[in-house]
Amino acid sequence: MNRLIVVSNRVRLPQTSGAPGGLSVGVLAALRQRGGTWVGWSGTLADEPSSSPHISEDGGIRYVTVDLPRAEFEGYYSGFCNGSLWPLCHYFPGRFRYDPAEYEAYNAINRRFASVVAHKGNASDQVWVHDYQLIPMARYLRAEGIKGPLGFFLHIPFPHVEVLRVLPVYAELVRDLAQYDLVGFQTEQDLMAFRSAVRDVCGEEAVAVKSYVTVDGRKVGVGVFPIGIDVESVAAQAAAAQADDQVRRLVAGVLGRRLLLGVDRLDYSKGLVERFTAYRHFLESSPEHLGRITYIQIAPLGRMNVAAYSEIRDALEQAAGQTNGQYADTDWTPIRYLNKDFPHHVLLGFLRCADVCAVTPVRDGMNLVAKEFVAAQDPENPGVLVLSNMAGAARELTDALLVNPYDEHAVAAALREALELPLADRRACHAKMLAALKRNTIRHWHESFLASLRSGRHLDGGSR
Repeated sequence: MNRLIVVSNRVRLPQTSGAPGGLSVGVLAALRQRGGTWVGWSGTLADEPSSSPHISEDGGIRYVTVDLPRAEFEGYYSGFCNGSLWPLCHYFPGRFRYDPAEYEAYNAINRRFASVVAHKGNASDQVWVHDYQLIPMARYLRAEGIKGPLGFFLHIPFPHVEVLRVLPVYAELVRDLAQYDLVGFQTEQDLMAFRSAVRDVCGEEAVAVKSYVTVDGRKVGVGVFPIGIDVESVAAQAAAAQADDQVRRLVAGVLGRRLLLGVDRLDYSKGLVERFTAYRHFLESSPEHLGRITYIQIAPLGRMNVAAYSEIRDALEQAAGQTNGQYADTDWTPIRYLNKDFPHHVLLGFLRCADVCAVTPVRDGMNLVAKEFVAAQDPENPGVLVLSNMAGAARELTDALLVNPYDEHAVAAALREALELPLADRRACHAKMLAALKRNTIRHWHESFLASLRSGRHLDGGSR
């Protein structure tokens, strides 16, 4: 079996604090089972970074991280990644910008990562590249002489070509993805959007077969591999965390009221401004719940060097202040808005305590908070999930209360329904969603992707 090398923008080193993202959870699950090497950025910027990577080992996993040049990083990360790709992939063309110099920086950083992989691995290694920051990686790996199977998984949505073509270099990105042997997506809709881009660049014959596309004479396997969670581990950690001091303080602070919880990284794609407005509509339309519910929104800061995220933070602080100013009482604060992170097990403990969890992104590749909420619940007295139909998780968690996050009155109505849903209905919905999670665990996700990459079965053909 070829060795596994995983490449991502950031590497989650052992003993890292804070809650891990979905990418880190998935990568660690694969590497803990198989062993291998994880390559990515160290988190350090330097004017003249050393060409020698930092190497450490823990639990059968080798961590290889590299410092990045300060001059290129801004154009790569804040520029092309989060100024060009992120808004387009999440259908925010109004926030899109393009600068050729930033695209050059994006390629330069990808070239740097590929060089590290080539020098620390073997030509026959199995390489699995993750997410939008590293789309061109395969092109540079091929140039470095890597001949083993190359896989790519996109954790965020892939936009339809009618949105993607706003990007002047969209055809180059399509051809870069075609340098991989297997490209995986979260949902069927994302795969269809990618096929629309391949059709636009290469013509109808390029997408004539369902299981692969043909670009410049290369067959490239494509498939849907929705990322899951470790259901048993989440349930055990959530139950154990009830004894944690921070969880006990949260429960005590709610003072016996119903708890509405949101856990989202601060980002305009998460629909937080719309959610705050919907909660205010809920309070206006459901006066019987005034003083009986507390909404706690945990939103750790992220990408705060990007101006758009600072604007969101200001908008949320203003919205929370207006709602609290109108509805708060001497012993009740309707919204508690926290820009801080918590350890993962503590967040799972919070999720278990929640009567309602609101996961209402305006666009999301998957959203593992939704899945973790379901797994964290007490099956005898489960809470209710209000879930955006714009999240990839909605394709699996069809027994959640599904909403359009832009319809603030519908979200308000769903919050009211969630609080009033009878216990028997809550149990039935929870059982169905839990069964869906157990069919598609984190282990199934990485095993199915890597098995497909190893076997090349997608290239055998498929239904037309």
